Amino acid sequence: MDLIIYQVDSFADKPFCGNPAGVVPDSKGLSIDQMQKIAAEMSLSETAFVIPRDKGHFEVRFFTPKCEVDLCGHATIAVFYTLAEKGYIKGKENGVIKVIQKTKVGKLPVEIYFNEGKVQKVMMQQGSPKSYGIIDNFDSICEFMNIDSSLIGLKDLDLKPEIISTGLKDIIIPVRSKNVLNNLKIDFDKLKEYTIEKDIIGIHVFSANSSENIEEVFCRNFAPAVGINEEAATGTSNGALLYYLKKNKLLKGNSITAYQGEILKRPSQIYCEIIEKDSNYVVNVGGKARIVLEGIITI
Repeated sequence: MDLIIYQVDSFADKPFCGNPAGVVPDSKGLSIDQMQKIAAEMSLSETAFVIPRDKGHFEVRFFTPKCEVDLCGHATIAVFYTLAEKGYIKGKENGVIKVIQKTKVGKLPVEIYFNEGKVQKVMMQQGSPKSYGIIDNFDSICEFMNIDSSLIGLKDLDLKPEIISTGLKDIIIPVRSKNVLNNLKIDFDKLKEYTIEKDIIGIHVFSANSSENIEEVFCRNFAPAVGINEEAATGTSNGALLYYLKKNKLLKGNSITAYQGEILKRPSQIYCEIIEKDSNYVVNVGGKARIVLEGIITI
């Protein structure tokens, strides 16, 4: 069987930046075992497998090299950028096309923005944000992050880590400065044990230049339990981070730009917005993308 496959840099508009994902635009007939083997062969943080359904509806499954995950933000951006760029979704000169992706966390809207016939950005709606609790005792967190507890928080504001999900559960952890963030020395074995014990994907650590009216954040994401020691851009985690900031009344407006991947020399920009609707919150996350590799994989 020959399959068309792409490698796409998400949350960036030029190659060798952002977070790479594999995309198989037509995965009809593939078994779960075959999907997992292809993801392992690609050796990217996630590879997405698309099964077209009715017009404007697509089922998408996400695999790390080790396992399937329920949702992946950067791979979603890669999928719908590729489908639009390569004509699987018919584009338009200017404006927005709305489609639906079916995932293991439900059916989620995706918006593809066009300008002069070119894809400008892709925005995905994430799962409803939910908190799974504040972590009052963070001795273990400080141990696997190799920092003192006084460095947890934002500048002059004491904030505690919290488990939040917009599709995948992460611990959102504020640290006092970008310098602290950039110099983290993670004990991946201890972190892996901790995340398995807490039944979470990983940790999303962030800093900001202020502790109020926040518009920009700097982030790092670690998820060794699913085979990703550190990721250059993480859509679901930044959606969870946006909800964390909203919940703690730290936002200037209703959106942020998250900068991630600097340490990995793959700078990424993730656009996040939160909307209150029917007494609930809707979180949208997105950005730009760029196809850097296309070819045929034979299995």
